[in-house]
Amino acid sequence: MTEYQILWFVLIAVLFSGFFFLEGFDFGIGMSLKTLAKGETEEDALIRSIGPHWDGNEVWLITAGGAMFAAMPFWYASLFSGFYLILFAILICLIYRGVSFEFREQMRTVKFRNLWTTISAITSMLVPFLFGLLFTDVVQGMPLDVHGDMSAGFWDYFNVFSVIGGVALSLLSYVHGLNYARLKITSGSLHDRIQKQLKVLYPILLIGEVAFAITLFIYTDFFVKKPVITVVLLAAIVVLTVIAWTVTLKQKNTLAFITLGLVIIVLVALLFTGLFPRVIVGNEAGMSILLKNATSTPYTLKWMTIISLTALPIVLAYQIWSFYVFRDRIHVKKMSY
Repeated sequence: MTEYQILWFVLIAVLFSGFFFLEGFDFGIGMSLKTLAKGETEEDALIRSIGPHWDGNEVWLITAGGAMFAAMPFWYASLFSGFYLILFAILICLIYRGVSFEFREQMRTVKFRNLWTTISAITSMLVPFLFGLLFTDVVQGMPLDVHGDMSAGFWDYFNVFSVIGGVALSLLSYVHGLNYARLKITSGSLHDRIQKQLKVLYPILLIGEVAFAITLFIYTDFFVKKPVITVVLLAAIVVLTVIAWTVTLKQKNTLAFITLGLVIIVLVALLFTGLFPRVIVGNEAGMSILLKNATSTPYTLKWMTIISLTALPIVLAYQIWSFYVFRDRIHVKKMSY
C-alpha cells in the first residue's frame, strides 16, 4: 500500500466529514420547517438562514463522489452498483429538496406552499437517514463475490444496525441544525422554542449514540481489529455531545455548534478508521474490497494530489469568505439581515 493510496483514503474521509458537517445543519434546518416553525414568517426565516450556503455545501458530496471515481474506481463501481437504489433515492431527495425552496417561493396559494415546505422537510430527513444506512452497511459487511460484485437482499440493507445508524445520523443532523438556527436567528419565540427542543433532544441523542455503540460492537469487527482507537473515538463522541449539551444550557451558541459539529467529524473518522485498510467489508472472510486493490495507478494519484492541493485552498477560502459575507443574524419579524 502506497502513501498516495492512504492519502486519498484520508482525503475522501475529509470530504465526507465536510459534507456532513456543513450540509448536516442544512438538513436540520429543513426538518425544522415542520417540527419547529410556526407560520410562514418563521419558515422563511429558517430557509433564509441557509439560503446563501446550502447549494455550496452540497459540492462537498459531489467532490467526494468525483474523488472516489477518479482515485478509487473499484470502490466507486462496487459501491454505486451495490447501493444503486439507495443512492438513487438520495439523488431524488436532493433534487426535490433543492427545487422545493424555489417552488415554495413561487407558489401563490398557502396549500401549495405548505406542500413544498413538507417536501423540503421530508427529503431533509431522508437524505441523512439513507446515508447513515449506507455507511453502516459498508462497515457491517455485505455479500460480495471475488469480483467485488454485490448481491444483497432487503435485509442486508435494512437491519437493526443500519436503521439505528440512519436514525442516529438524522437526529444528529437535526440537533446540528437547531444549533445553527440559534446562531443565525435573533431572540424571540422561535429562538426560545429552539432552546426548549434542544434540552429534550440532547438526552435522546446520547441514548442514540449508546445504541449505536452497542450495535457497532455486535455487528462489526471494530472492537476486535482496532479496540483501542474504536473505544477512544466512541468516548470522544459521547464526551463532545455532553459538552455540547452543557454549553447549550449555558446559551453558549457558537461553542455548542462547533462542539456538536466535531461529533459528526469524529463519527466519520470512526467509520473510516474501522474500515481501513478495507473500503467495503465483505460478510465472508476474504471477500472484502481492500484499499490497495481499489485505487487508480500511482501516476494518476500523484497528479490528482498535485491538482487537488493546488485548488483546495482556493475553494476553502471562497467558502469561508461566503460565510463571512452572510454572517449577519436574521430578524424574524423584519425578515431581513
